[in-house]
Amino acid sequence: MPKFSLAPSRTIRSRVRSTLLCAFAASLIAWPASAQDGRAPEGGKPKAIVDKAAESEASRFCANVAPSIAEARIAWQMKRLGELDEEVKQRLADLEKAEASLQEWVARRDAMIKAASDDLVAIYARMQPESAAVQLGAMDDQMAAAILSKLKPSAAGAILDEMEAERASKLASFLSGAGGGGEKKS
Repeated sequence: MPKFSLAPSRTIRSRVRSTLLCAFAASLIAWPASAQDGRAPEGGKPKAIVDKAAESEASRFCANVAPSIAEARIAWQMKRLGELDEEVKQRLADLEKAEASLQEWVARRDAMIKAASDDLVAIYARMQPESAAVQLGAMDDQMAAAILSKLKPSAAGAILDEMEAERASKLASFLSGAGGGGEKKS
């Protein structure tokens, strides 16, 4: 009786298994990387064709939105130019006010200096600082400052030194241009 052996059938099965295993391994190696990140593979389309299609779509999008983007940029620039124009106008108005104020101050100072005649200044220059301080202390601020401004700095300093500190400070502020106009000492 012929003896049947199971060995040849195992050999065929093992060969079939190893062939299937090799085919499975080869298919895993050849499988695209995109399948690993959860995306379905691109139905066999070559990568160059997919890239060109995406590029084409992006180009069309850019071409479609470019005019509206340019209009928006121009609108923003026009708005900003308007804001800057208003700011420049405001600063020019402020400069004109400052210039007018400075011209007014120069005119007041010139009038104050002209008010003190040279003869009157010569009289105060020859007086003792104590006496001159008493008399200038009784004058209005503008006239006293005008006389002091025409005196030599050493004589004006000596007179201011003899005055009360508050009055000397007020006259010094007039001399520097920080004081107001023509107020009388009370």
